[in-house]
Amino acid sequence: MNLWPPELKQMLTPETQVQLLNMTEADLEAVVAVEQSAYSHAWTLGNFKDALKAGYVAHRLVAGEHLVGYFVAMQVIDEVHLLNITVAPPFQRQGWARCLMQSLSLWSQANGASYLWLEVRESNAPALNLYQSFGFQQVGLRKDYYPAGRTTRESAVVMSMPLKA
Repeated sequence: MNLWPPELKQMLTPETQVQLLNMTEADLEAVVAVEQSAYSHAWTLGNFKDALKAGYVAHRLVAGEHLVGYFVAMQVIDEVHLLNITVAPPFQRQGWARCLMQSLSLWSQANGASYLWLEVRESNAPALNLYQSFGFQQVGLRKDYYPAGRTTRESAVVMSMPLKA
């Protein structure tokens, strides 16, 4: 299934309307399609439904009619934990992840959070670079946290960032 037409980049112009919207159950078919196109070990439809049912913050970034990306996070008292952030493959390496991170940071501050937390695959150098440039610092390592194959696992780098008051 080809989710994005080849002429997609020409269709997105500086005039294309970009919106950050709440994710709803009606959006999940498109979200899961992006998730599966982006990851070898993707979240399932059930994972997203459970996140929405639990009341986690879930936003999607849309450019025109195209789902660019999304994030899911949970707040516990004064901390927000990023659970999933994904940019659709045709939109990667264009600054959209930074836009999503900025949106999450602003949402977190507006909702009284003092810290952002996340885990990232140890091998995901682009994401590690993004998070470090955003102000996250490594605070731990979770051994064998992520599935990496049928019988192998990969460690997760635990990162945290204080939010400005």
